[in-house]
Amino acid sequence: MSHIASTIAAPALRHIFTFDVSVTPPIEAGTVIGLNSRGRRRIIPITGGVVTSHVAQLPNGKVVNAGADFQIVVSDTCTDLDARYMLELDDGSHIFVMNRALRRGSKEDIAALVRGERVDPARIYFRCVPQFEVEGTKHQWLTESIFVGSGERAPDGVKIRIFEVL
Repeated sequence: MSHIASTIAAPALRHIFTFDVSVTPPIEAGTVIGLNSRGRRRIIPITGGVVTSHVAQLPNGKVVNAGADFQIVVSDTCTDLDARYMLELDDGSHIFVMNRALRRGSKEDIAALVRGERVDPARIYFRCVPQFEVEGTKHQWLTESIFVGSGERAPDGVKIRIFEVL
């Protein structure tokens, strides 16, 4: 392989959405064994929420009461999250969100989150990689970029800031 001088820049981020997602208490389904499973299964029903757009080509909207976060609690400090839910934007379009995430923190902070207590988000690593399915071509660009996000767990919900990787 030849060595070519490279000017590849580090990716930049553009804030696209903020999701304020409402949830109900978790369903604890116990320790699971499966091909890709390795821990305690926890399901968090998603019951609604608010979508705030930060770009002109996307309207605001809401999180539809149809979805859940299917978690595997890997340890007392780390959880693998797989949230799937629907957005309904103010222009009437629907966007299905498949959001893989990882949340970790100290044993004490994670235990406090599970008890429904507020924990300083600076003490919790909560990062995600959402993918979108859209109806029609109006917001097709959401299916043609990579997105990352950071989250914050509150006692009755989750706030997620979504960024397009430029």
